[in-house]
Amino acid sequence: MIAIIDYDAGNIKSVEKALILLEQEVVITRDREQILKADKVILPGVGAFGDAMGKLKQYGLDQVIHEVVEREIPFLGICLGLQLLFESSGEAPGVEGLGILKGQILRIPDAEGLKIPHMGWNSLHLEHDGRLFKGISEQTYVYFVHSYYLKAAEEQIVKASTEYSTHIHASVEQGNVFACQFHPEKSSDVGLQILKNFVEL
Repeated sequence: MIAIIDYDAGNIKSVEKALILLEQEVVITRDREQILKADKVILPGVGAFGDAMGKLKQYGLDQVIHEVVEREIPFLGICLGLQLLFESSGEAPGVEGLGILKGQILRIPDAEGLKIPHMGWNSLHLEHDGRLFKGISEQTYVYFVHSYYLKAAEEQIVKASTEYSTHIHASVEQGNVFACQFHPEKSSDVGLQILKNFVEL
């Protein structure tokens, strides 16, 4: 069973739909016991960093996520879910993130001819043998929607990167923690393969 953490963020239903396509049993929940009993846990979401951290704390989910990580249950953060795993974000100065991974969340710099938010398909450069990218080709295109990006403190945890006005760390992996800045659930067959790789860990 896969638990999708419900903290009032957008985009939860499309992740559920993708997992159902993969014939997975899915529950959208904020119940601690249900989350900790799950085989895998996903934190999706689009929205603002500060609001999202506020909701996670309000529902006590920040503690639950730390427990999931400590118990080594495979955990996947998607889009905002990736950003929340880090210590802080330029989008919400003074708001502490979950601090599970080390790095900075920064605003994508303005560049001539590029729109922010970055919305659309970008190719991935794969590195460091990411388990989510088994069977995925170099320079495969995936779908992004974001104005802020990750600059991870440790290059070794970066499994995929892309270029959009700057060098963006698009996916990271450390132990049982996985995260993607792009949306696998909106990235066609490639995205489904990435989610399948997570499901099969």
